[in-house]
Parts: sequence; C-alpha cells; structure tokens
Amino acid sequence: MTKRLTYLDNAATTPVRPEVLEAMLPYLGKEAFGNPSSAHRFGRAARAGVEEAKRAIAEAVGAEPNQVVFTSGGTEADNLAIIGAALAARDRDAPFRVAVSAAEHKAVLAAAHAVKHLGGEEVILPVSASGVVDSGALDAVLAEGVALVSVMWVNNEIGTVQPVAELASRCCDAPPPPSGVLFHSDAVQAFGKVPVSLRDVNCALLTISGHKIGAPKGIGALIVRDRKAVEAIIHGGGQQFGIRPGTENVPGIVGLATAAKLAAQEQQALAPRLRELRDELERRVLAIVPDAVINGWQSERAPHISNVSIPGTDSEALLMHLDLAGIACSSGSACSTGTVEPSHVLTAMGVPRELGVAALRFSFGKDSTIDDVDAVAAALPRIVEKVRSLATVLHR
Repeated sequence: MTKRLTYLDNAATTPVRPEVLEAMLPYLGKEAFGNPSSAHRFGRAARAGVEEAKRAIAEAVGAEPNQVVFTSGGTEADNLAIIGAALAARDRDAPFRVAVSAAEHKAVLAAAHAVKHLGGEEVILPVSASGVVDSGALDAVLAEGVALVSVMWVNNEIGTVQPVAELASRCCDAPPPPSGVLFHSDAVQAFGKVPVSLRDVNCALLTISGHKIGAPKGIGALIVRDRKAVEAIIHGGGQQFGIRPGTENVPGIVGLATAAKLAAQEQQALAPRLRELRDELERRVLAIVPDAVINGWQSERAPHISNVSIPGTDSEALLMHLDLAGIACSSGSACSTGTVEPSHVLTAMGVPRELGVAALRFSFGKDSTIDDVDAVAAALPRIVEKVRSLATVLHR
C-alpha cells in the first residue's frame, strides 16, 4: 500500500492547476507558437494571447492592462521595481536611496543591497515582535528623502499582513509633491490568499508570481502604474515598452493569467477554509508540544501560513524526520558550514536564537484538507521526542 504524502509547503510552490495547463497547451504546440513580435498570423496569435493575459491580470489586481509587465518571476519583478526605481530616481537627480523592511524576502533585501553597490543608499526599516513595519521609522526615512519604499503585503515566512494601504498613503503624502514617494509591495504570498486590489491601495509597483497560485515556475509580473517610475535593468529590444525587453514567455504568461483569474475568483471562499485548517493545526501542535511558540500570532496573519518554533529541537532535524514520515513543510533557517542559523525574519522580530533555529513553516493551499492536519498531529509526538532526545545527547 502506497504511503499517503502530505504537502504543506504551498508557500514555496504549488502544483500547476489543470485549468492552467489546458490554457497553456495551444501556445506550446502548433496552434499559437509564434513570436508575439512577429507580424504574421503565428505571431499575431501569440500576441493575442499576451494581450488577453494582460487584461485578465489587470482585472484581477485592479490595474490597467498597459501597466502589466511580465517577468521571469517574483525575484526579477522585485529587482526591477527596486533597482529600476532607484536608477530612474538617480537619472532625475532625486534621492538615490531605497528603504525596505528587515523582514522582506531576500529578493528585495538583495536588490536594495545592489542599489548600495551601484553607489546609492539602502535603509532597512525595523519591524515589531509580530513582524509589522515600524511606522515611526518609515516617517523618519520619508522626511529625509527616499526614492522608493518596499514592504511586502504578506510575509512569506510567518504570514504577517502589513498595513500596506496605510504605508502606501504615508509614502504618497511625503515630499516631493504632488506624487510623493514610490511604494512597492511584493504581493507574492498575498495574492489569492487575502484581498489584493490596487483600486484600494495607492501602490505604484506590485509584484506577483505564478508558481505560488497554480501557474508554472518562471513567470511573474510587475504592475507598473507609471512607466517613468522605473528604468530597465535588462537591455535588448523594445518589448514591454522597453521596461522589460526580451521575447515574452507566451505559454507562461497565459498560464499566469489563468491562475490569477482563478485565484481572484476563489480568494473569498478559500480564505476561511485555509484559516480553519491553520488554526486547527496550531491547536493540535500546542496540545502535543505545550511549550511550542506560534511566531507572529500577535498581528493579523494571512490564512495559509503557520510558523511554529519547537524548543529543544532544530528545524533541519525536524524536516528530515517529517519528510521520512511523508510530510513536506519547510523552515526559514539556512544551513551554512554545518551550522543551522535562524531566519533573518525571525531575527528581525527579536525571536531568541534557540527558537529561531527550531522553527517550521506549514503552508496550506487549495488542495489541503483536514487529513493533512491529521497526518502532522499523528507523526509529530514521536518526531519531537526523537529530535529532543538526540539534541540532549549531542549537547551533553
């Protein structure tokens, strides 16, 4: 009998949805395989797919079709937003300076660091114990002058929902008038899980990624509401207004649009079901391990992510044993030179190192069920006991 596998790592990636694959197939075969920049019928068929995808994504996020710029994924979109905005600011003699939160995805933090290497400045905004950006620190940065502020909509490790509408408003009201400071948000973990609409948030730049919502890996988009706000960081032809040149990944674009449309349609119904599963998992973990800590519980969280620290263990050992039990989840720690280090997100929140290195992230998706929670609850007592026993022996 085949052992049932439990997948609780949907924040890392999701399987391609059947509807998405079906939509992509004509653009992978002989029906519409042409280069969308070509004038002949094959190119026109591909171009039609790209333009329809722009309309679908724009509708899903509350933008305009001509504001959708396709990228190879969330990392490229984040880099285009941050480095591109900084370069555009430098060219118009505005502050060559960007501010990002300490709990951002590494794509954002690394992009901000790249601005520093290019001769600009990076400012790291502190976060609270629940991972929320310090608004006082933001106000101080805005008063000093900055080209762009980047704060992710939902944290990828702990699920904290940032007050993006308020933060974007603060940036919009900051000098220089009339448009203020550009605000970018990485909405990769937010889209499809919490309401995301640029009709409600004055966000100049927004990142989404396909493989978090049932589209393939290698496709994403940056919503650019003002083309003058960013300068290209990849150079080539004139595709996508020159902001992101290169032949478009038409099958991926069509897949992203299909997934985005479905994610927007299903979000309201999906969220309460995911929240119920997450809360039930946390209840059972705390019943099994009373000294476990739910990271980020103090603030609003997206419904699909739970980050739990289990004292007296380390996350790599827990992950190995969970995998052997047929359960897939993840940790935010990084194993370097044989030493487990805590996630930069938990460190920024002030989580003690011993809890930071013992953190697990469980993340639910549309295919998750109560059976997945049951599997974790059944396997966890034995695994925690084994890992703690081993840790005791090793640290004598």
